[in-house]
Amino acid sequence: MKVVSDTSPILYLILIDASHLLPTLFGRIIIPTTVERELVHPSAAEAVRHTISERPAWLEVRPSPSAAASDELTPLHTGERDAILLADSISADLLILDERRARRAAIQRGQKVIGLLGILMQGAKRGLVDLDDAITRLQATNFRLDPALIDMVRPRSS
Repeated sequence: MKVVSDTSPILYLILIDASHLLPTLFGRIIIPTTVERELVHPSAAEAVRHTISERPAWLEVRPSPSAAASDELTPLHTGERDAILLADSISADLLILDERRARRAAIQRGQKVIGLLGILMQGAKRGLVDLDDAITRLQATNFRLDPALIDMVRPRSS
């Protein structure tokens, strides 16, 4: 399975100590060099910089596509745009994105998309992560979560 990711899903999975979900659920994750640069940037959290600079076996970095972006990709962040273009260029099976506008653009291009919460839900279904705990840890970061979405996915207490 060819899976391409943008920056934020990897960054936040590392921050909440759930990056093991990526290789377990998907095998190898491919990122463009622009995403790698964002993950190792001095402003990124130390845990993220360390993990990415050690280059985990599940992570593959490919050159960022040089193709000109179409109009719907122009307003996107560089990492999002390059992840979408890389997914197109390698006919990826799945694209990991969180930002709403980027997800919409990828879907319009025929890409199958999953976000961070979708990954956490898949991991929870397989017993790889406690969803409620993962959401609580995610809420302790600066990741923007729609409270209505959290209410929909968070397990109900009996």
